[in-house]
Amino acid sequence: MVAATHAVVPDTRNASILIGMRDGMSGEFRLVPREQATVSVFDSAFMLGDGIWEGIRSKQGVIQFAKDHLNRLFESAKAMYMDLGCTRAELLDMIHQTTDANDMQTSDDVHIRLMVSRGLKRTPHQNPASTIGLPLIVIIAEHKRPDPSISERGLKLMTVHVRRGNPDVKDEMWNHMSKATDIQACIQSNAMGADEALMLDDRGYVKTCNSTNFMIVREGLDDDAGKLVIWSPTKNNQMQGITRRRTIAVCRAAGIKVIEQDFSLTEAYGAIEAFCCGTFPAQISVTHVDGRQIGDGVSPGPMVSHINKLYAEHVKADIQRGREAVVTEVREADLSWAKRIGAGFGGLWVPVANGEH
Repeated sequence: MVAATHAVVPDTRNASILIGMRDGMSGEFRLVPREQATVSVFDSAFMLGDGIWEGIRSKQGVIQFAKDHLNRLFESAKAMYMDLGCTRAELLDMIHQTTDANDMQTSDDVHIRLMVSRGLKRTPHQNPASTIGLPLIVIIAEHKRPDPSISERGLKLMTVHVRRGNPDVKDEMWNHMSKATDIQACIQSNAMGADEALMLDDRGYVKTCNSTNFMIVREGLDDDAGKLVIWSPTKNNQMQGITRRRTIAVCRAAGIKVIEQDFSLTEAYGAIEAFCCGTFPAQISVTHVDGRQIGDGVSPGPMVSHINKLYAEHVKADIQRGREAVVTEVREADLSWAKRIGAGFGGLWVPVANGEH
């Protein structure tokens, strides 16, 4: 099945959704019917892939891990030397306006693609100096429930020749719109009949899939003998997944050891379990890699089932804080460290000359 990690249950409501758009020239934010939501041929993202994005989930009208996603977006914008022309809180309000206009306040199955183009060009040219106005912001919120049959059957991955990691440009450190490397990997995996591409880094170590992060479960060594541990590729040369980081955190909090390290394809083939993780699918078992069955070949595997439950409780706790608490947290993130300390936010500690804080 093509795009199995993002396979959805069809929902007819998506045919009539409203798209949130902040125009870079006027600065106006509008809600536009899907069929009327268009961009100029002079748009930077259309012309050059010059933009950034986030994939986000909303549950019960609350944006899941909102601060994490907005911080990553603003960090990406800084790396791209792009002024978004709004604060995190203002952008979050645009997201809320979009989901609320589409009556998504009571749904657990909303997926949002937040896209930011550098903006309009005077003429076709790659130099950002030829851009006029502010960045274009586009918010697409859809009703999307993961297809449960995918989790029931598990994923089949194939290793592709396309590698992750340019030793001169660590371009995987932010979510940019130019996804040519991942798309080439996806095309090859499609041609081989796989659900997703497994990509190696420039040294030949297992790194990531084309649209999700990848981890394996193995028996521990030495002091960990007889226990199951998680191996996660290091974050170098792969997507800085929020779900990856949160999955690692919930595992460690539950006493499951997670080791971030380089490992080979042979070690992946010999895993007891393997899984992909991402914002939309959460965690999905991998049953085969390059035709080799992983462990017992069942999906979801016992460890992945356990992680699914831990992660679901983690998400539930985040959402149950409510929208107001999330908005407050994001507003705090807009403040400088000094202002946050002055306002008593965040429990921050900084050393001062007399040793007080």
